[in-house]
Amino acid sequence: MNRRKFITTSGAAAALSMIPGGAYAQFTAGSKPISSFNGVDIGVITYSWRSMASTAEDLLKYLLKCGITSVELMGGPAEQFAGAPEYDGPPWPNNQSKDEEREAFSKAREEHALKISEWRTSVSMDKYVELRKMYNDAGVDIYIVKLGDIGPHMSTEEVNYCFNVARALGSKGITTEISEEKAEFLGPFADRHEIVIGFHNHTQVNSGSYEKPFSYGKYLAMNFDVGHYVAGTNESPIPLIEKYAAQDRILSLHLKDRKVNFGDNMPFGMGDTPVALILQLMKRNKYTFPGHIELEYPIPEGSDAVAEVQKCVEFCKNALSNPPEGSRH
Repeated sequence: MNRRKFITTSGAAAALSMIPGGAYAQFTAGSKPISSFNGVDIGVITYSWRSMASTAEDLLKYLLKCGITSVELMGGPAEQFAGAPEYDGPPWPNNQSKDEEREAFSKAREEHALKISEWRTSVSMDKYVELRKMYNDAGVDIYIVKLGDIGPHMSTEEVNYCFNVARALGSKGITTEISEEKAEFLGPFADRHEIVIGFHNHTQVNSGSYEKPFSYGKYLAMNFDVGHYVAGTNESPIPLIEKYAAQDRILSLHLKDRKVNFGDNMPFGMGDTPVALILQLMKRNKYTFPGHIELEYPIPEGSDAVAEVQKCVEFCKNALSNPPEGSRH
């Protein structure tokens, strides 16, 4: 089977039995993944559940409750599972924090970063292999891992660690923020490891922002946030998707709906981002990269991030089942 599909029904059943709270109610023995609709893989970045408990085990429960089988896993929970040193310093400063409190926090963060760097260059990959098995046995593919700000500030050993983690998790790629400096630095690593670096954008990019970065290696691609692109450019992302899909330069899309003119994040179908048309494009052209939901709009009172991701999944399912009528959404 393709590794993005249900690994084995017996393995899935065994893994699901270990997840408490009935989170796997949407799965039954012999069932197929329900987050691939008409050939389009729909997943989620686990940042969407930042408002909730977020251990690797917690996140797997949410994934199964939402019926999602493709994930961009944030590095924090993955590294916590692998035994990374925990931060035990002062809390994040707020508007009322004194200067000395801010200084103490900055110092503690720097010291923690050094501990993490040292730990990364010596840790075994065994726990990451275990994490992959836990997710795969439940039918979930860790398609991408996001290990923070990967770039020239890191040692060769630490960069290689990031690629080794991706390989241990079975991930196709690693995501980080876009910059030409990072592309020049990371391109040779990506080529050597044959693992994709997916460059994520906020509102700072335009239609020409990827040309130069992509020149530094064949394993450099887009982790393209369509909502941020619309908010920052007031342009449709569809031409850019078509262009770079044809060049095999898209690792994944981040699906969100934002208003133009740097406007707000909105529930799917209520902003200016043509989410439904993008999904239809993926279906029509048989694109193999996934669309990963990134929940950033405010969670309504009485709801939670799991329920809102479920709504986003349902929107995607409907958009891929029925072409939009009289609307670009």
